[in-house]
Amino acid sequence: MKDNLKDIGILGRRHYDYLKANEPTVINVMRMNGTLNSYLKSVNDQAEEMLFQLVKQMAKAEGVTEQLKATDQLKWVGLMNNIRNRAEEIVKSEVLFI
Repeated sequence: MKDNLKDIGILGRRHYDYLKANEPTVINVMRMNGTLNSYLKSVNDQAEEMLFQLVKQMAKAEGVTEQLKATDQLKWVGLMNNIRNRAEEIVKSEVLFI
């Protein structure tokens, strides 16, 4: 059965892929209840908010500021990419269970 997944976001889609591979009965129950899309949208929203907060907190803790961005853009980009990647790994394991 093909799911009609709309507006669930990339992180919601990743969680769906995890569930499809590891918990297919959960997906089937949510399909029958009609709650699959709203659940995945909720997971996506929660994951995006957590990701935003983590990036913000890590950047502040590591001293990655707008001042650094203005003076050394390449260093700022490198540090922010590193922070974002670490934050994504945390979100994947804590919210998406990937």
